[in-house]
Amino acid sequence: MPFAQIYMLEGRTDEQKRAVIEKVTQALVEAIDAPRQNVRVWIHDVPKENWGIAGTSAKDLGR
Repeated sequence: MPFAQIYMLEGRTDEQKRAVIEKVTQALVEAIDAPRQNVRVWIHDVPKENWGIAGTSAKDLGR
């Protein structure tokens, strides 16, 4: 069972997340011939204050 974990900064819409799940699923189906029903995708919405870039939080950087 292929299991993909995606880490993203919070703030994406439900529609965007649905698109990520669909496209990652399709990529795994095509790349490794995985049965679609066996593919799992987990999106981690990371709060901006918990994501660091070059020593500064994404929130403080205005991301």
